[in-house]
Amino acid sequence: MYLIYTASKDTYITDKIIDGAFRATDANVGHAGTIDLFKLYNESTLSNVTGAAELSRALVKFDLQQLKALTGSVIDINSSTFKVKMQMSNLVGGTATPSNFSLVVTPLSQSFNEGFGRDVALFSDLDTANFLTASVSAGSATMWNLSGSGRGGLLGDDNLDFITSGTIDGSLQSLASEQTFVLGTEDLFVDVTTLISATLDGTIPDHGFRIAFTGSEEQDAKTRFVKRFASVQSSNPLKKPQLHVIFDDSTTDSGANFVFDYSGSLFLNNFVRGQRTNFVSGNAASDISGDDCLTLRLEFHDWSKNILASQISRGTDSSTVTGLYSASFAVSSFDTSYVNTENEKLLNFINSTGSITFDTIWASNDASVGYHTGTLEVKRSNSSDYISTPHELIFKVMSLPSKMQHNETLKISIFIENKATPQKVYKVPYRLKSTILSSVYYRIRDLDRGTEIIPFETASNGTKLSTDSDGMYFELRTQSLPRGRNYTLDLLVKDFGQEQIFLDVGSGFRVE
Repeated sequence: MYLIYTASKDTYITDKIIDGAFRATDANVGHAGTIDLFKLYNESTLSNVTGAAELSRALVKFDLQQLKALTGSVIDINSSTFKVKMQMSNLVGGTATPSNFSLVVTPLSQSFNEGFGRDVALFSDLDTANFLTASVSAGSATMWNLSGSGRGGLLGDDNLDFITSGTIDGSLQSLASEQTFVLGTEDLFVDVTTLISATLDGTIPDHGFRIAFTGSEEQDAKTRFVKRFASVQSSNPLKKPQLHVIFDDSTTDSGANFVFDYSGSLFLNNFVRGQRTNFVSGNAASDISGDDCLTLRLEFHDWSKNILASQISRGTDSSTVTGLYSASFAVSSFDTSYVNTENEKLLNFINSTGSITFDTIWASNDASVGYHTGTLEVKRSNSSDYISTPHELIFKVMSLPSKMQHNETLKISIFIENKATPQKVYKVPYRLKSTILSSVYYRIRDLDRGTEIIPFETASNGTKLSTDSDGMYFELRTQSLPRGRNYTLDLLVKDFGQEQIFLDVGSGFRVE
């Protein structure tokens, strides 16, 4: 899963000196198209001030409600694959850009108003937030505890504007994310996983972020003008401040490519009148749910193996998924158990045929009720002579509509044909099965500009394809894609010891 959320509000606050007469501490630029971060030293004169310094600091807020809802059904914020990064897009203009500086992102301790100001030349628009006031509610102003959102401290302390550190999961941790800009033209792209996780579980207040130069850079005798980012008001939706949420939500059902001696998982769905429903048992029709609630039995002649199966759980609080069960196990190719009265062993069958098709029976733990029967073919691993040429693969996207609405969630199925696999000839119509690969990742690009929107995310498997009995798929959540634009799908295959990228798989699509 790779989700992108756009900031809900942003601004920057400043004490810039205007015409050598006063500081614009009550000015607001909440509706400006840019976020400008600068430090000016001795660039302007002000009465009775020697070596006057002028500063700006950015404030950015994201609406986390949609993300929080997903933590109760899909995302586990405690998982090692859960990552969150904040991106601010650099804007290239006619002004100079500083180099070799750092920016620090910290959580705000109090909320701010975005305001409606636009004037970034004379800073003549008066509104909140500004350098002195954070917000106004019912005519009552809430001031920064120290001008410029300037008071930082430990989580839980009183009278703070931003939080520098705090006790998270039992240990004192820094809550500052820092990035160094060597050239000065880089995007801001920092890891804020700890900050977002602690916000989602209520440890940190949900007021957004403060972005500023480091303390030493704000206080030294040097000018840094101007680092400019696109704001929420930018006309380019791809440049607005973004929160990138990454999580491995892939599911691997090994039913189509189960291999001897390697653990795999089988999944079982139960639907009643089109709705996911738990299996029931007994006169009271009690739900079959929780851990080790079912038994999967493998049978081959007189040989059998029982495996406990559990209901699938997802989300931070491990909420169970209604009507979805799974069993994980391995079948040894060295099993010397007898399979019939002729004293033939399982090992002998494997050596002679290379595969065995087992009967599968999903039943209650006391074996009194059967819920589903099927078959499972288990094969030897795919060994071959060394070939440096990648397999020739053909992809077909089975369920990608040409137009989609924003905030849809669709299952995108992908059929894969390996042309190196020999095909059998049948006299009757036959449905070709999709090839199952272990590591396939998707990417989404803007079709008109070629800009990468969702990248191949392989470190945390954020864009890894899932597998089921029909083939491979992923869930596309269109909320991450700006409206009114055309997109295309690419695939990265990391399989058979090779890496291949397949561009423009399927036809393009549009999000309205």
